[in-house]
Amino acid sequence: QVQLVESGGGLVQPGGSLRLSCAASGVTLDVLDIGWFRQAPGKERGGVSCLSRRGPSASYADSVKGRFTISRDNAKNVVFLQMSSLKPEDTAVYYCVARIGSWGICPPLPHEYDYWGQGTQVTVSS
Repeated sequence: QVQLVESGGGLVQPGGSLRLSCAASGVTLDVLDIGWFRQAPGKERGGVSCLSRRGPSASYADSVKGRFTISRDNAKNVVFLQMSSLKPEDTAVYYCVARIGSWGICPPLPHEYDYWGQGTQVTVSS
């Protein structure tokens, strides 16, 4: 059974940084498309970043390019999202998502992912 467990959310001031972690169990990262979605209050879930099984390049939403970096530690089976220069509009619940990879690019829509973590709250506020 595949499980994804996020950690690392919290309250940070604008301009600050946070690192989210997603620990996967029941499967190894090398067979997954894995990444992050987020959902702000009153808004739909949107993709943030993803690493495809095909690798090696990551994809990013335009709103986070240059500020967020996704990476993974295959030995520990953990994916990270390093978030810098955070803005109030980054406030959301962040979800780790995954699916068994198809050797293509990461799919853009939430329903295309089979596995979801419980979510971790990120609040950017002064």
